[in-house]
Amino acid sequence: MQIGAQMYTTRESCKTLEGFAETLTRIADIGYKTVQVSGTCPYDAEWLKKELDRTGLKCVLTHIPPARLMDETRQVIADHNVFDCDYIGLGYWGFDPEQGMSYEKFMETWPAVARKIREGGKYFMYHNHDREFIHRDGKPILARLAEEIPALDMGFTVDTFWVQAGGGDPAQWIQDLSGRVPCIHLKDYAYGKSMAVVGEGNINFDRVFQAAEAAGTKYMLVEQDDCHGEDPIECLRRSYLYLKANGFE
Repeated sequence: MQIGAQMYTTRESCKTLEGFAETLTRIADIGYKTVQVSGTCPYDAEWLKKELDRTGLKCVLTHIPPARLMDETRQVIADHNVFDCDYIGLGYWGFDPEQGMSYEKFMETWPAVARKIREGGKYFMYHNHDREFIHRDGKPILARLAEEIPALDMGFTVDTFWVQAGGGDPAQWIQDLSGRVPCIHLKDYAYGKSMAVVGEGNINFDRVFQAAEAAGTKYMLVEQDDCHGEDPIECLRRSYLYLKANGFE
């Protein structure tokens, strides 16, 4: 398994292409070899390919705005071919009818998009938060999604922090979703439902690593939505050092 940086962590420095490029340089300088592109300013696929080539990084997963995923699916696939990325992600669905994000709306919308992405040679990845652990007909929504959408069409970017915030066991959920978790998010959980540098919180990452290896995970991507005023690059650096000390690069 390889480790990488989820660029939503560094979104504040990626509001312009100049800042985006500099952030890629700083991530590569830490030692990361892979990234997930998410939360950045708009970019052209050819521009991203050149910047990845320049820094020696590989983009292994993206989060794409929902409107583009729905309305420009073929172009999104073509863009990912340019910078050689196999996994195309949806970053958030609230499962809240008041937000226009009911379970029924999800099922009306995203399985069809996922099939188009599969037909285009890519794999659609859904990223969980904590609301996926609300029960629907006796089971967490996350389990319902896994039952109702074929593994061939949709995978899950299991987020360790949000699983724990929802009352779940991150390692167990990775195990339960074995075979459809090529990418996961490593995010530590500290006292007070606070996000932390990997290794500086309370998640049992030894179990997460073992479960991910057994489940076929390829990429473990470090994400920290809230760095509590610290430099996000410094947080990514400390997470990297922890993971490297545990044998990952």
